[in-house]
Amino acid sequence: MINATLKELSQQLAAGEASSVELATQYLDRIEALNPVLNAFITVDRTKTLDEAAAADARRAAGQAGPLTGVPMAYKDIFCQQGWKTSCGSRMLDNFISPYDAHVVEQCRAAGLVTLGRTNMDEFAMGSSNENSYYGVVKNPWDIKAIPGGSSGGSAAAVAARLTPVATATDTGGSIRQ
Repeated sequence: MINATLKELSQQLAAGEASSVELATQYLDRIEALNPVLNAFITVDRTKTLDEAAAADARRAAGQAGPLTGVPMAYKDIFCQQGWKTSCGSRMLDNFISPYDAHVVEQCRAAGLVTLGRTNMDEFAMGSSNENSYYGVVKNPWDIKAIPGGSSGGSAAAVAARLTPVATATDTGGSIRQ
């Protein structure tokens, strides 16, 4: 399942070939195994993720699911997410728990996407290499001696390593283009 596209994951969920809890567990296990080397994620909360996945499965069982309900995803740590640590890759915000959701998070929640965690980034997205995070350098999953580049390198590395099928990123200073 980790090589499936968003459309394929959506179809598997709709057909009952997989549950959101199963998908989330598979990705969480992969994050647990590979993140110590890649450093793509700053925050992962298995309990919160599996609670969201179970709620998505319940919505699907009740016939209240949209096409993305139950699909797992990750957020760049610049986007506030209620109840989750949102540090922007900075020591200054290391203990900040957001009391609200950013608009993009609201939209993703409304679509039924399930949060896998928060991805590493250059502090306050000020950088283009992902070497300037309080939480350390993100490694390129295709060559761990290299970096993924961009301030959104945690998101890029997480998708490339199949730690998540999709992740948010930003391109204020050229991250995505790099």
